[in-house]
Amino acid sequence: MTLQTPIPDFAAARLAMVESQLRPEGVTDAAVLRAMGAIERERFLPNETRPLAYVDRGVAVGGGRFIAAPAVLGQLLTQMMPRAGERALVVGAGTGYSASVLERIGLSVVALESSAELAASARKLGVETVEGPLESGWKKGAPYDQILIDGAIEYIPDSLVAQLADGGRLGTALLDRGVARLIVGRKAGTAFGYLSLGDAAAPALPGFSRPPEFVF
Repeated sequence: MTLQTPIPDFAAARLAMVESQLRPEGVTDAAVLRAMGAIERERFLPNETRPLAYVDRGVAVGGGRFIAAPAVLGQLLTQMMPRAGERALVVGAGTGYSASVLERIGLSVVALESSAELAASARKLGVETVEGPLESGWKKGAPYDQILIDGAIEYIPDSLVAQLADGGRLGTALLDRGVARLIVGRKAGTAFGYLSLGDAAAPALPGFSRPPEFVF
């Protein structure tokens, strides 16, 4: 007798994600809710972690990388206020889930990934992906109305802020003494400032270690 593992009802799990994870965590943007309720998150995961597609935590996609918890992405996008017709850069795009959500909302998206394997997976899923160092951004497509750094980082490089359009928004999780805090910032002229949204368990991205400070 062969025992079979039941196939999760992904459609029901996706609806439950919207109602029990996103809305209670302050995800109120209707376009964000519609997009995350429509995109099949499980498609962006390898077979071994696909049953975990809708749990409320980060899920491994391979190579030490993760898709962030749904509420993390939902909270950032709600505060970033993405709008159809805007141009966005997703830094650390992984297998392309966040980029697909933004595309579903109607943005023109550049997905940047440093891992050739993850970039190849994203392309197989129909996400146009460029490869390069994450901390350098993608200057060829700048300026961007939205920059989503899809993971936790120790600092925001000036090179990424420079690629924001005037009035553009940047969302990420900043690591401070081991604690990740979601932040959304806005560029105004040459100035850039951000507000903290609160703590969150966000997976770390490679390439964003804070440079050592110069000491006399």
